[in-house]
Amino acid sequence: MPLLNSTKKQKIEKRPGIVLLAFGQITVWASLFYIFPAMLLRWESHYDWSKAALTGALTLALLCSAISSPLVGRKIDQGAGPWLLAVGAAFGGFCLWLLTLVTYLWQFYVLWALIGFALSACLYEPCFMLITRAYGKQAKRSIIVVTLIAGFASSISFPVSHLIAEYFGSNMVIVAFAATAIFISAPVLYLGGRLVERDVSDSNRSTDNTASKLGYLKNKLLLKLGVSFAVLAVVHGATLHHLLALLTDKGLVIGSAVLVASLIGPMQVVGRLFITAFQNSLSHPTIAKCCFALMGLSMLLLYFSSVGLAVAILFAVVFGGSYGIVSIIRPVIARDFLGEYEFGTKSGLLAFFYLIGSAIAPYFASLVWSLGGYNLLIPILFAFAVLGLLLIYSVTKTPGKY
Repeated sequence: MPLLNSTKKQKIEKRPGIVLLAFGQITVWASLFYIFPAMLLRWESHYDWSKAALTGALTLALLCSAISSPLVGRKIDQGAGPWLLAVGAAFGGFCLWLLTLVTYLWQFYVLWALIGFALSACLYEPCFMLITRAYGKQAKRSIIVVTLIAGFASSISFPVSHLIAEYFGSNMVIVAFAATAIFISAPVLYLGGRLVERDVSDSNRSTDNTASKLGYLKNKLLLKLGVSFAVLAVVHGATLHHLLALLTDKGLVIGSAVLVASLIGPMQVVGRLFITAFQNSLSHPTIAKCCFALMGLSMLLLYFSSVGLAVAILFAVVFGGSYGIVSIIRPVIARDFLGEYEFGTKSGLLAFFYLIGSAIAPYFASLVWSLGGYNLLIPILFAFAVLGLLLIYSVTKTPGKY
């Protein structure tokens, strides 16, 4: 791949395509992903369905997203990234709107399964695949810009959905966020994707439509990376999708719980600003190991958040900050250890592992809660964070490339 000239390196993060992708990501995350945890308690009350039944729909959605991620990655390698981002957002928004017509649980499941396929085409994974495909070693700067802006998605979804539901009802929340995905996210992501795709070098363009790339799964390094981030996805997903219930179970009133949940997005941004400030001082493996350690610490803080609001806020700071760094370091460390050739395909396979972890997380948390409550769930999630730390240490101890 030809080297980028110095001017291009310095200005990548200022490209209009990256800014458009960033704003498209903040709206699509708020509309299609964070809407589920933001509405979970209201859906539980409205439909009289159990937490396990409701979160099972999200599990199905993320499984569908995981299944389709390798195909999405291959299509991005072939230049279809801009269309995938736009169609994913628009189709996801349409399915979200159809939730207002749901009366039976099976309908709820079918629509979330379809939303899951849409998620694989329009969230961070395909966006970062496209950026890495275009900018290679310089992709981290652009990824940071996207995540800095999109990190406020949860801060939009939780309070906005709460306010709309209080004044206009739950269905209006769904209509508003569905319209946002269709009429804002989709066109913005397409335009941003088109601008970034123009910067893909000829050597990184692929027209191979032939075989499956599952042969990459024979690589032990890819497998270790995949499993390490999968267990972290369990910790993050189980916590996030039960967050309001977890905090109220610890004694916080719903207003305080919403406040704490709303802090996670800004804290992700703080974590990313930290990376921006110290990116030349800390190696990528060191940053990755710190993320896993801090995620474990956040589980300890969550366990003791019954002490008061201050501890709960500290939990939000550590949890949001550490996970904000993860979203940057995951594609970066994948490129470091696996190389950038056919990065979309390899990243799609890594996304498969990660999304399987995310898919398991909400339903797994509901099952553990039914067995022993949230005081049993939190120590299990802490153990998962430790396991992830050990796995990522194993990966970074012996650097190599595919």
